Amino acid sequence: MKKLARAVVAAILGHQVRRLYKKGQFKVIGVAGSIGKTSTKLAIASVLQNGFRVRYQEGNYNDLVSVPLVFFGQKLPSLFNPLAWMIVFWQNEKQLRSAYPFDVVVVELGSDGPGQIARFKSSLKLEIAVITAITPEHMQSFKTLDNVANEELSVQSFATLMIANKDLCDDKYISGLPQMLTYGIKNQADYTYEKLGIAKKPESLAEQYSVLAAASVAYKLGLQQDKINAAIIGVRPFAGRMQKLAGVNNSTIIDDSYNSSPDAVKMALDELYSISASQKIAVLGNMNELGDYAAQAHEQVGDYCDPKQLEMVVTVGPEANQFLGKAAEAKGCRVERFDNPYKAGEFIRPQVKPGAVILVKGSQNKVFAEETIKSLLANPADSSKLVRQEAHWMDIKRKAFKP
Repeated sequence: MKKLARAVVAAILGHQVRRLYKKGQFKVIGVAGSIGKTSTKLAIASVLQNGFRVRYQEGNYNDLVSVPLVFFGQKLPSLFNPLAWMIVFWQNEKQLRSAYPFDVVVVELGSDGPGQIARFKSSLKLEIAVITAITPEHMQSFKTLDNVANEELSVQSFATLMIANKDLCDDKYISGLPQMLTYGIKNQADYTYEKLGIAKKPESLAEQYSVLAAASVAYKLGLQQDKINAAIIGVRPFAGRMQKLAGVNNSTIIDDSYNSSPDAVKMALDELYSISASQKIAVLGNMNELGDYAAQAHEQVGDYCDPKQLEMVVTVGPEANQFLGKAAEAKGCRVERFDNPYKAGEFIRPQVKPGAVILVKGSQNKVFAEETIKSLLANPADSSKLVRQEAHWMDIKRKAFKP
C-alpha cells in the first residue's frame, strides 16, 4: 500500500514539475554523491543568492516524492494524509498558473540502491550536476564501489554538465566522461580556489569542498567574481555538519553528527588532528547501512585513530563498539564503549579539560550522536542548533533509548 501511494504521489508531482519546466525560464542544479550532498546544496544556494533568485529546501528532500516539492516550496506531508496531499497538489496548480519567480532551483538527489537516481530523469533536466564524492555508501545494496559509481554518475543522462570533486572521485570513474569538469583542493582540477581567485578558504576541509563546489557552479552560471567572493564569506557550517559549538569548561565541540561514512569520518578526524588543543576526544558512532563492508569499514576508521592526537575515543553503537573500538585500541588509543548516546555524554562531561576539542560523528539509528552533545554544551539552549530535534525524531529516540 505504501509503495503504491508513493508511486501515485510521485507521478502527480513529476507531471507538475514537467509542466513547470515548459513554462518557466529557470535552471536546475542537482547535487549527487556519496557524502556532503546537503552541505554542498546549501552552500550552492547561499552563494547563488547573491546574484539570482534561488529556490531550495534546507532539509533532506532528496527522493522522487520530496524533490518535486522543492520546486513549489512545499513541505512534505505524511504519505497517508490524503487531504494534505490534495492541498499540496491544488497549491502547486495555483503556482503553475503564475509566472515562476525563481531563476535557479537547487536540489539534492539521493539514492540507497541501484537505479534510483536514473528515475529522476522522468521529471528533471539539470543544467549542472555536482558529484560530491564516490565513496562507500549503502553497501548492503550496492555491494561494490563500482556500483556506487554507476549509480551516482547515472545523473549524466539528464544533465547538461557535470562537475565532480576530483579529490573524492577516483579518476577511473570520471576521467574521459563527456561534459565533465572537476573541482578540488588536493589534486589538479579544473576549478580550484586559486583558479577561481578565491583568497580565503573555510576552516574545515568538508566546508572547503562545499564552498568550492558552490563557487564553481556560480562561475559557470556567470556570477561575477566579486559577488562570488562576497557570498562565500557568508557561508557557515550547517547543523550537524562540522558546526562548532561552545562546550563545557571552555571546550569546543565539532558537531558532525548528521551522518557518517568511512571517508567522511577520516576527513573529520583530519580536521580534529589539525587543531592545537590541550585535549582531543573523538566520539565515533556506528556507520550504518554498510552491509558486508561494515566490519572492514569500522576497522579502517579505528586504525585511523591516532593515540598521539586523541586522549580518548568514545564509540557508540554495536559495530563501532566491536570493530572500530578494537582497531583503535590496537593502535594504542583509550577506548570507551556505549550503546546509548546519552550515557556517553554523561560519561564524557566530567572528563573534559579546559580548552578541549571534542569531535562528535555518527549515523542515525542505534546512535543519534547529537544527543551525546547535549550533556557537553556550555549553553543548554544550543541544543536547538542540533540535528533531528523535531518532535517525531525525539519520539524515535525516546523509544530507542528508554531510561
